[in-house]
This record gives sequence, structure tokens and C-alpha cells, in this order.
Amino acid sequence: MTGKRPKPLLWLAAAALALGMAVNAGGALAQKPNPLPDCFKPWDENTGTISYPEREGPFRVALANGFAGNDWRIEMIQSLKAWARRAENAADIAELKIVSTGTDVAAQISAIDNMIAAGFDAIIFIAVNPTAFTGVIKRAKRAGTILVPFDNILDTDEVVQLNEPQLELEGTKARAVVKHMVRKSGKVLEVRGLPGNSVDRDRSIGMHLVFDPIEDVEVVTVIGNWDTGTVQKVVADAIATHGHFDGMVLQHGTVGAINAILNAGHDIVPIGGDGENGARKLMAKHNVPGASVTQAPAMSAIAMQAAIALLKGHELPTMIALPLPYVLSEDLEEGVNYFPDLPDVINLGSGFPACGTALTAAEVLAETAEDE
Repeated sequence: MTGKRPKPLLWLAAAALALGMAVNAGGALAQKPNPLPDCFKPWDENTGTISYPEREGPFRVALANGFAGNDWRIEMIQSLKAWARRAENAADIAELKIVSTGTDVAAQISAIDNMIAAGFDAIIFIAVNPTAFTGVIKRAKRAGTILVPFDNILDTDEVVQLNEPQLELEGTKARAVVKHMVRKSGKVLEVRGLPGNSVDRDRSIGMHLVFDPIEDVEVVTVIGNWDTGTVQKVVADAIATHGHFDGMVLQHGTVGAINAILNAGHDIVPIGGDGENGARKLMAKHNVPGASVTQAPAMSAIAMQAAIALLKGHELPTMIALPLPYVLSEDLEEGVNYFPDLPDVINLGSGFPACGTALTAAEVLAETAEDE
């Protein structure tokens, strides 16, 4: 999606203005108020705010994605493209660039630096590593480029970031598993995500906050890389090694885990899993107790929505807490929270009504995940 580039002198002027960013953690003068307070909610009572001088659009914006090897990342990119294609959003976008660099943090930093050097107004990104971007933040500030990390966020309060509350996300799954465990003892399998990401770290903490205080439960941990095929293999291997589990909590790949359970002839046990349509279909079909909790791919669209709000001079919290979409197993209902006619890999609950964004499956599936 491309359009006219701003004239160099105009862009340099905008960059110079951006150096006057106001960080309003302690009552400094704000710019325009938060345009969607029910959407852009502060993480907690200690969250500060950031605003930038207003710029004139349309804007050159970009997504610097890292890992791109699972269905969630594909849908995340598709969701951003679908959102940007809507007429009311396209009017603010002169150019949308999308690059996926893989799991190499140096490659992602290089991609962001290239976007900064090319004069992009704002860049959203899922950080490969939460602690490696101090230099990037400084270079973006000097250039007047607004950064908005989301999903795998950074350990900083110098930029606006957004995410669902990860400790609560995995804690919700874990509590549902405990609730449905026949005995509050035995072994529970934890299937983690991609090592080195803040989301993987924080979700694991949330899971252990629930299970570590239960003395008679042993947590066995395996790495699933947020990939359904990998999850099926590591769950199958864990069953072959340990024999039996009394519950499972998975960051992603619930379809693979249930298939591994069925193939091994293992008893159906409580599962706290992801929000893919296929996961909910299998949970309903095989009466799997637990919970299906969504890390919504459409947060890419909300991150871009926040970036554009900042470009327009609005004041936003430094850390935005998005709502947590989930459904308990006892509330699964065909045609309501899972859909036989939709692809298994569609993540449900990916709309954010409080943000004015509820993308349809048709809109998302019409897009590709290719770089632009």
C-alpha cells in the first residue's frame, strides 16, 4: 500500500518537532486528550503518558515483524492489512510497509533502523527480544519516528506499548485447569512459546503463580515455539516419557496437543489453551474441560491505531492494557464462539469493540501475509 512521500524539508520539520515530545508521567503539559479511553487504557495506576506534537497526515507507517512462522503471526499481518484497507483508516496512510525478519534480533533492529533512515513517521513491531532496543529508541527519537511495540513488548517506559495482560492470560488458563482437575496433584504439562520473548516469559510466570503454591503438583515444561506441529511433537514426546499428565497449559498449539493426546490414547485432561477456531472445535467435540484464551492477532491494528493517534498529537498511556478475550469450556457453543465453517487457524475473539475495530473473518482472509 503506497502513496506519495512527504517532501524532505517537510519531513525534517516534522522530525524536529517530534524531538519536543512531552512525557507526562508527572503532570507535564499534555497535547490532545486520549481519543479512545475505553480502548487505550493504562496498564495500572502508575502508568505515565506520552504525547508528541501534532503532524499533518497522511503518514508513512510500517510493521517490523520478527518471527513469521506460525498461524498467529500470519493472521496478525492479515489483520493489519485488513484494518488499513478500510476507507476511514486508509485516509491516514500514505504508505504501509511490512517486513518480517525472523528470530534474529540484529536483523529486526537493522530493519527498524532502515525504516527510520527512510523517514517513516511511525513503526509498530513485535520485539524479538525485550531488552535489546535501547539504541533503537534513541535513534528513533532523534529522527522523529514514533515507535509502538506490541505483543512482545520492551522493558521500557520511553515509548507507548500495548498488550493483553500476559500474567492474567496464562493465569486464566491455569485456574481453569485447576478447577477441572479430578485431583489437585500429579503432573501438569506446561508448553511454552518462543524462547527470548517477553510474552513467553510473562505467560510462564502467570502459569507458575497458579501452580507453584500447589505442593502436590509437579510442572513439566517443554518448548512449543508457538507452532502447532512442534507442540504436537513435544506433547507426544512428553507423554511417552512421563506416561500421564493431569492437566496441560499451552501458550499456543492446542490442536496439536489434543491430537497428541488422542493419538497416544491418553485420557482427556483439562487444558488451558489458545483461541484458535480449531482448538475450540476439538475441545467441544471431545469434551475437553478448561479454557480457550485469545492473544488477539488484531492487536496489530490497534497498535497502528495508537501510532496514528500519537502522530495526530493525542496523549496516550505508556503501557496500554487491552481486554482479554476468553471462553470457558462449559460455555463453548457452536455458531457463537466457534464456527465449523471457518478455518481452524482463525483466532477467535480478535476484535476490539472498545477500539472501534471488529474485523470480520472475510476481511482478514482476503489479505496475504507477504511483505510489502
